[in-house]
Amino acid sequence: MCGITGYIGPKAAIEIALETLKRLEYRGYDSAGVAFWDGQSLNVLKRAGKISNLIEMAGDIRADGLAVSHTRWATHGVPNDPNAHPQTDEEGQVAVVHNGIIENYLELRHELSARGHRFNSDTDTEVLAHLIEEQLETSDNPEEAVRLALQQVRGSYGIAVLFARFPDRIVIARNDSPLVIGLGEGETYLASDITAMLSYTRKVILLENGDLATIKRDEVRLYRLDGSSIERPPMHVDWSAEAAEKGGHEHFMIKEILEQPEAVRDTLRGRLKANGGIEFPDIKLEVEDWQRYRRILIVACGTAYHAGLIGKHIFEKWLRRPVEVYHSSEFRYGDPILHPQTLAIFISQSGETADTLAALRLCREAGYSTLGIVNAVGSSIARECDHVLYTQAGPEISVASTKAYSTQITALYMLGLFLSNVNGTLSMQQYTDATRGLMQAPSLISRSLEMEAQARQAAEALKEMPLAFYLGRGIDAYVAMEGALKIKEIAYVPTQECAAGEMKHGPLALVEPGVVAVFVATQARTREKILGNLKEIKARRGTVLLITSEGETDLPQEADYTLFAPKVEPEALSPLATIPLLQLFAYHVARLRGCEIDQPRNLAKSVTVE
Repeated sequence: MCGITGYIGPKAAIEIALETLKRLEYRGYDSAGVAFWDGQSLNVLKRAGKISNLIEMAGDIRADGLAVSHTRWATHGVPNDPNAHPQTDEEGQVAVVHNGIIENYLELRHELSARGHRFNSDTDTEVLAHLIEEQLETSDNPEEAVRLALQQVRGSYGIAVLFARFPDRIVIARNDSPLVIGLGEGETYLASDITAMLSYTRKVILLENGDLATIKRDEVRLYRLDGSSIERPPMHVDWSAEAAEKGGHEHFMIKEILEQPEAVRDTLRGRLKANGGIEFPDIKLEVEDWQRYRRILIVACGTAYHAGLIGKHIFEKWLRRPVEVYHSSEFRYGDPILHPQTLAIFISQSGETADTLAALRLCREAGYSTLGIVNAVGSSIARECDHVLYTQAGPEISVASTKAYSTQITALYMLGLFLSNVNGTLSMQQYTDATRGLMQAPSLISRSLEMEAQARQAAEALKEMPLAFYLGRGIDAYVAMEGALKIKEIAYVPTQECAAGEMKHGPLALVEPGVVAVFVATQARTREKILGNLKEIKARRGTVLLITSEGETDLPQEADYTLFAPKVEPEALSPLATIPLLQLFAYHVARLRGCEIDQPRNLAKSVTVE
């Protein structure tokens, strides 16, 4: 959530800061602001609402080579102009933008107020500006002022600080909220997400927790909270700038839905061999290391959690190992039974999800082996896990995740097959059939996407639904949960999702004319049970949208609308073929309802605070 960008160099700083900030709109926000040096003084502009409001406010103002911008997603204080970032001290000598939460801000605010400081906002961030300003009263060193101020703070932060007396630099710091430095020729960039500056540079330095840095036009100096100097080698980012653009599509979401065949192909590339062998070149574990895991733990949030449920299904089916899947936000607050022969898997598109990071750190303290399945190279989860499996989805801009989900389950399928081979839990025929099916996944997804016109027609007929059930059995129930999340995220349709067998244990009371039941039905084993569930909905005058496999004849007779996915062998791989249809249906319902698809209300792309 929230976004930070900045620039120092010879070009038009405000223009660059706001242009790069627009690339972070997908993260979700409710206000925006910019701090800049105009050649004589430090200035701040900020407005509630969209970045376009801020751009209009900035007009033709030119900055003298230095600007930092921010989008805020409200945590402390309502979304309004005073609470927008940047936040300043009383005299306007220090301007701070901040992602994260200062947990002890009330305590600090009371102490500062007692010392005569006056506050103009309800934010926790304003405390930082006053703390830094107070340190500058006794020091002429802005870096030292930031460092000493942060030593008084508890919480998460990614901050960038500008100073009226030092217009040649930006001081930044990170703790649990990502910050990236982009290196150019005689210019330096700053962002909370690499995608913001891809059109300017792909040479970046990733800050780690406890890092601070001073950014100048042609110099970057890094140090730690204790004052010691450090070095972080730059890395090269392979994503192209074009990958983060809409490419002629109306929304990022539809672009990313259509990119799934290539994203899955990239995730398989170099890992799934033509002969059916699976290798993970970046994971340095020997066969005996893999064999010692007797239990698997999967921790994730939202869409990644739903991917984890697919992982549970296939791991238990193929490995015959017990698998537990936890919501990251609940993991620490339950009383998890920690066992040493456990592989703990943490799934996150951004690699910065706060709750997942907290669970990861608890598992590391317990001595678990940890594996991250993430998309963002160099992210916190990627760095802190013992091992990492990158999903290769490329930039995903829309808040509602699509191609990240399909690549996450692709990674889990590969991992499950790899471990089944290591442990000898599948016959050679079963293993061969599954790897052959996985090789065909990109083309199967492409065939599903060819059903877009039919998905749009169903959306046109059902767009006014007051409530949608999402139902399935076995692995289909987990896919239905992700389909329900998509339509509630972007179309704001209330949903009731559950295993179809649970429907008559209460939820069936909600079925009445106008209610839509979306069934996912691809498993032969549960076909007759699903048929009974379909009849139960129709008997109560509900409307049925069926997602099933090509060649099915009986189930569609009970449905009002049917979308056919290509038949997948083995059936355990069917989520790769059915999820695109649910994504397309949700997308077109949201489009027809006039919703803001890429930036749905109240949501953020990367949830970096608990």
